[in-house]
Amino acid sequence: MKTLAELVEIRDRMKEKVALREGLGDKRIVVGMATCGIAAGARPVLNTFVSAINESGLSGTVSVTQTGCIGICQYEPVVEVFEKGKDKVTYVKMTADKVARIVEEHIKGGKPVKEFTIGEVK
Repeated sequence: MKTLAELVEIRDRMKEKVALREGLGDKRIVVGMATCGIAAGARPVLNTFVSAINESGLSGTVSVTQTGCIGICQYEPVVEVFEKGKDKVTYVKMTADKVARIVEEHIKGGKPVKEFTIGEVK
């Protein structure tokens, strides 16, 4: 059996690892990579976001991660952008070609690209 002090140390160590995995920046880009997302083309979207963020020098402030099913399969590939203090933005029917515009206008410029969002795409 572990002592309380040992358990606290393990908890603190694990918190640091989770924080690293989640990213320390104010913005987080999450790409849906469940089977439906991958089949619809999410992998090139994810790879293009990673490259664009790295090339833009934003890797210290913006993290790009993947998740499983987001739950709106008919709109795949789906990308969600989370920013501290702001509402989540959900981009749907994403392609690698749309990534540059989202990085430039939304991630750098702070203005979501409305025409790619779930409320606008039909």
